[in-house]
Amino acid sequence: MTSDSITVVGHGRASAAPDLMRVTVSVESRQADVAAAYRRASERAHAVAQSLRANGVRSADIATTGLTLQTETAWEEGKGSRVTGYLATTSMAVVLRDLREDAHPAPAEIIGLCVEAGGDDVRFGGLELGFANQAGLLAEARDAGWEDALAKAEQYAGLAHRQLGEVIEITEDVGPSDPQPMARGMKSMAFAMPIERGEAEISVDVRVRWRLA
Repeated sequence: MTSDSITVVGHGRASAAPDLMRVTVSVESRQADVAAAYRRASERAHAVAQSLRANGVRSADIATTGLTLQTETAWEEGKGSRVTGYLATTSMAVVLRDLREDAHPAPAEIIGLCVEAGGDDVRFGGLELGFANQAGLLAEARDAGWEDALAKAEQYAGLAHRQLGEVIEITEDVGPSDPQPMARGMKSMAFAMPIERGEAEISVDVRVRWRLA
């Protein structure tokens, strides 16, 4: 703080249950010949995609993100390396947009059904929870950050027997935090894995400089 201005940092937070889920689904097929590996992976991936679409996932929310075909080998003493088979892998990024507790089918059910469709060849590479549009949550965090900064500035100005004048400068730093566990499980079928949405939080640090009157 100088003789004619004061700078404070206000902290604001806003939290809500995520309304969007991103899942990575992969299919792996090991076969004795390359054509069989590729064909089986293609069939299983098609079955998974069909299951997702049949359960309300839009085609625009299903995207192929990887396709590999590898030779698998084994080392034998005195013979060297020999081919033992082939591995075909394809992966998809899937977005689930209805995470309501009364959603039907629920996300856990959609995932369970695509696992059932793809069988033992299905793999999951990750699950991420987020927001389709976080603008409202960010605005709420900004409001809280501003109120915090203003309260601090008014307190310091009062202690210095001064009054706040015009705002000279405002800067902000936005940071998300990891979802916090809450009792929001989603499970609607016997084989569906429970998925806890938790609450995701957005925090804002707002740095404000006022002129002192």
